[in-house]
Amino acid sequence: MKRLISLMAVEFALLLASEGVHAQPNYPAKPVRVVIPYAPGGGVDIVGRFIAAKLSDEFKQQFVADNRTGGGGIVGNDIVAKAPADGYTLLMMNSALAYLPALYSRVPYDTVRDFAPITLIGVTPSVLVVNPAVPAKNVKELIALMKAKPGQLNYGAGVGGTLHLAVALFEDMAGVKGTLIPYKGGGPALIDTVGGQVQMMIVPVVSAIGHIKSNRLRALGVSGARRSPMLPDVPTIADTGVPGYEYVTWYGMLAPAATPRPIIAKLNQAVVKGLATAELRDKFAQQGVEVEPSTPEQFSTLLQTELGRWAKIIKAAKIQGE
Repeated sequence: MKRLISLMAVEFALLLASEGVHAQPNYPAKPVRVVIPYAPGGGVDIVGRFIAAKLSDEFKQQFVADNRTGGGGIVGNDIVAKAPADGYTLLMMNSALAYLPALYSRVPYDTVRDFAPITLIGVTPSVLVVNPAVPAKNVKELIALMKAKPGQLNYGAGVGGTLHLAVALFEDMAGVKGTLIPYKGGGPALIDTVGGQVQMMIVPVVSAIGHIKSNRLRALGVSGARRSPMLPDVPTIADTGVPGYEYVTWYGMLAPAATPRPIIAKLNQAVVKGLATAELRDKFAQQGVEVEPSTPEQFSTLLQTELGRWAKIIKAAKIQGE
């Protein structure tokens, strides 16, 4: 993902937000619910609670995290899609918002029509790792190995989850095929990759870095458009074998579609301001999240692009949500 924010974008967002301040002087006048469609302790929950706390401080009004799980995120998304568009129900969501419609034949909302993007918050890059027993020292060697032995290298991931889709994208762009070993979560899959029960995985850098530094996993390439500050010596997958490959888990905040533009602008300003603080940047860095705010328009463009990309990949790989 290319850097989404520039000085001009920040100035534009702040200009819109300053207009919002005058148009909505009393917002928020009561507590705001921030719906998190996943259980406590996961990436979306952590990001959401950091942002909710910062907004509570900024507005002197409570922004309350509300975990509403189910359907891989669909239940929480639908709650916000159908909530009053008054700025008092918001959604904290990740990349799944863009691929859920392709995974499931029916979702009860329209991702483009029913949500108003507020801002992108940040991205978590992943890293392609192999068990040290795999005779591949870089991405090109792994591709050659997979082409020589199609379907013989196993990878672990939850069916239809972010880890699965990261590998599906790699397979599609590199013209290779591995075999998915289904897991209920990334943690058990990572343990088995270290143990050699599966051979490869694309996993968030923050989850794998300890195993990489202890040589229990070999890092071949990071998944983002640039090197990760956590693994500065590891090149990108795009630079070392699969040109154009880019996969990150992004996090963003949205509201119901008809939420007044001044409220969207006011929230955008507050989040961008919070993300500029060293305190919040440090908290996110500890979680492996690279801060990357945006204007509402940039986030909307990203979302629509991602919807198209994942629809193509999921259809080609014949992946169905469970």
